[in-house]
Amino acid sequence: MPNTESRRSFLLASGAALAGLVAWRWRPAVHMALPKTVTIVEFTDAGDRKGVVTVPTVQKTDAEWKAILPTLSYEVTRHADTEVPFTGALLKVHDKGVFRCICCDTAAFSSATKFDSGTGWPSFWTPIAKENISETRDLSYGMDRTAVACKRCDAHLGHVFDDGPQPTGLRYCINSVALRFAKA
Repeated sequence: MPNTESRRSFLLASGAALAGLVAWRWRPAVHMALPKTVTIVEFTDAGDRKGVVTVPTVQKTDAEWKAILPTLSYEVTRHADTEVPFTGALLKVHDKGVFRCICCDTAAFSSATKFDSGTGWPSFWTPIAKENISETRDLSYGMDRTAVACKRCDAHLGHVFDDGPQPTGLRYCINSVALRFAKA
């Protein structure tokens, strides 16, 4: 009798363990992290505000960014490099339109706020929407600056300084290779 009960207990325990293993294997993937989201403002290419949206952040591996971006755009946006002054293709662009992040197409600056700062980089006195960029302290190269990045994909765009024109007194000094111009 003890032999039969031991076998029965063993079989029940084994069956329960097998059922548990099957249930564990086919469980919903709740342990996987949901994509991070950000709230940004969308704009038409003419600079008209479309509305506020919550969107997933754009995250790619270094190899994926390298494969889709031109070399200098990759170095600037993903590694906070800087293009040589007075060489950027967007420096003298003054057409009506929107300057978008080259990595994710988020609207970053409007041509309506662009001005010639004489520094050699496209300059703007305000972003198209504060929600679309992030600003962080940058202590690189022995300087104390404020770095500007795209809120959606964390692409380094440039820096902001407090020597710009009114009405803000700010100068967003942005690398051409970090942007794509969308003409209105």
